[in-house]
Amino acid sequence: MGVSYSGNGPTTRTVKNQVSENSDLATRFELFMVKDFFDAQTCEEIITEIRSAWGGPATVYSQGASSPVNEKLRKTTRRMLSPSTTASVRQQLLEQKERVERHFQISLSDCEEPQFLFYKEGDFFVPHQDGNSEQLEFDHLRVRRISVVIFLSRQSSEPGPNTYCGGSLVFFEPGVDTNRKELGYHLTGETGLLVAFRSETTHEVHLVTHGERYSIVCWYK
Repeated sequence: MGVSYSGNGPTTRTVKNQVSENSDLATRFELFMVKDFFDAQTCEEIITEIRSAWGGPATVYSQGASSPVNEKLRKTTRRMLSPSTTASVRQQLLEQKERVERHFQISLSDCEEPQFLFYKEGDFFVPHQDGNSEQLEFDHLRVRRISVVIFLSRQSSEPGPNTYCGGSLVFFEPGVDTNRKELGYHLTGETGLLVAFRSETTHEVHLVTHGERYSIVCWYK
């Protein structure tokens, strides 16, 4: 994932009423959301494959960096799944392209190959942008128009089976100080939920405090 960094660590905003807050969040950040994009069985099958697949630390793009891995900015693992699973997920995202175009009122040409991510306890991703921004120093990132996250596991306020704590997807309005925790708006992950947003939107993944967070990310261009 290509990024433009705008902060030094995880932040969040307390949510008391998740239903109404998610609705407000969707309106505020123009989110495109599909509940149960993948059913629970499909999510579990992908999680099982992620657990057994090979992979390594997820990378970041940073001009002049000596290594593409910087765990002070992004600490998570990318797993390489089978060509058939990867192609199937990409095809289903392409089938959503027209709906996404209508929602954001833009024209899109394609989507990248999806990435399968595993966040364990202590993992996070600092505030950043994915694309469509002059702040990014790499041309192949600037063409990203819409970012997509598909949650495969469920976030919970308390530890429990097959859930994770922390790990919120947090959004920030333009120009805010991302070090101020009260200014971030977070989305609670639900199994199978797809959320899409403009790639220039500043966002982060909050620190995972318990369990394992599984997700898929992709970008329309």
